[in-house]
Amino acid sequence: MSAGYRGILFDLDGTLVDSIDLILASYRHTMQTHLGHVPPDEEWTSTLGMPLRVQLKSFASTPEQAESMFRTYIEHNQANHERLIRPFPGMRDAAVALRGAGYRLGIVTSKLGENAVRELIACGLHGLFDCLVSATDVRHPKPDPEPVVLGLRHLELSAAEALLVGDSLYDLLAGRAAGVDTAAALWGPFDRGHLAAGRPDHWLETIDELLVLLKVESLEGKRG
Repeated sequence: MSAGYRGILFDLDGTLVDSIDLILASYRHTMQTHLGHVPPDEEWTSTLGMPLRVQLKSFASTPEQAESMFRTYIEHNQANHERLIRPFPGMRDAAVALRGAGYRLGIVTSKLGENAVRELIACGLHGLFDCLVSATDVRHPKPDPEPVVLGLRHLELSAAEALLVGDSLYDLLAGRAAGVDTAAALWGPFDRGHLAAGRPDHWLETIDELLVLLKVESLEGKRG
């Protein structure tokens, strides 16, 4: 086990799971249904990492419309979930290797709890993590540190003992505010230019680079 870190907190969408096709399809469907047109995808992707209801507020003219949009988005998302979602390559093997090396693993997501569990099951990742902190569990979502602090509590680790891996600026800001080291996952939808403001401690091009950082042998290496 690499000196200093005893546990890893992961974001879910864009970090463990490739859900961008599902996210954008649900966004476009919701906007077309309620607004009659679809704003540029960039207006939506710039809010990734926020809870869904918070994302929708800026597109709705009333709280009632925002709630109606929320229901439409969730219905479309659930109806197309298994068709459009997939784990990032090598993610399950990496989680298994990290667990085998003794690391405690957690998830800190702005997704609702039941939807996060469904996502993990669909991608073959369920049961590999010691805790799941979702939007259902906190009052103040990322970029507030509350979800990360709660994750640390569940893993029984201090901030100095954990690394947070995430693909969005909100992940990195939440981790920094909680006092943990952060790693930017560049396999997600955001590039270095977007994430630089979060001042990550590590840049990761692939999940294998996390294993190298933590001095964990990949399962492929063990098989070889």
